[in-house]
Amino acid sequence: MNRRDLLCAVSLWTREMKRFYRQPSRVVGALASPVMFWLLIGSGIGRSFQDGSGAASQTYLEYFFPGTVMMILLFTAIFSTISLIEDRREGFLQSVLVAPVSRGSIALGKILGGTSLAVIQAALFLLLSPLLGIHLSFSGWGLVALALLVNGFAMTALGFLIAWRMNSIQGFHAIMNVLLMPLWFLSGALFPADGAPLWLRWVMTLNPLSYGMAALRRALADGRTAIASLPPAGLSWAVIVIFALVLFYLSGRAASRRSAEDLQ
Repeated sequence: MNRRDLLCAVSLWTREMKRFYRQPSRVVGALASPVMFWLLIGSGIGRSFQDGSGAASQTYLEYFFPGTVMMILLFTAIFSTISLIEDRREGFLQSVLVAPVSRGSIALGKILGGTSLAVIQAALFLLLSPLLGIHLSFSGWGLVALALLVNGFAMTALGFLIAWRMNSIQGFHAIMNVLLMPLWFLSGALFPADGAPLWLRWVMTLNPLSYGMAALRRALADGRTAIASLPPAGLSWAVIVIFALVLFYLSGRAASRRSAEDLQ
């Protein structure tokens, strides 16, 4: 990547950051909805919750906490990549596409912007972790930050890949409801795989986000016993990193396909 491409990526990243914080409703919406889900679902299901081993060492609010963090990453990815459709309608995207920069730098700038916003908002929610007795070491916080970065990058890249092909926000929401939300539901965010039917366990095993969820749970556990059996740590990190890189590659390829529709 040359200096011009790097400047393009940084400029788009800066624009995403400024654009987000100039719209307070997006900040509130991206944080308030997950907190509401965490409190209502966590409190409602808490009394009947048991982990896969039948132990009652962890409340459902504690179990659902990492899942809520993942929800924040997902919601922020959705909000940030919707702006791609708005940019096309307003003509901003067309002006960027005709600039003498690589399409990959455009994808990188948009994805990094969404990832940064997702990590910042997830970090704000993590300020509630001491209320659940989660006290992380310095290395534990570093591992959590890395898990947020990789998962946030993967979710934003997936949102970019879908939004790039969409011409309407309504169409994007339809795809989101069919694809993105089930990815979160079946990632182990709401319930452990151990207690699910066999066919559903297979679906969760094949879901790449399940491994990102496992990596985040292990990071937040910081050496403490996890609530349910999780994939090995090495496998979890390998799958989610590869998933993120593949999605970024596909996003760059999609952005590089010049067509008349891009400039309409």
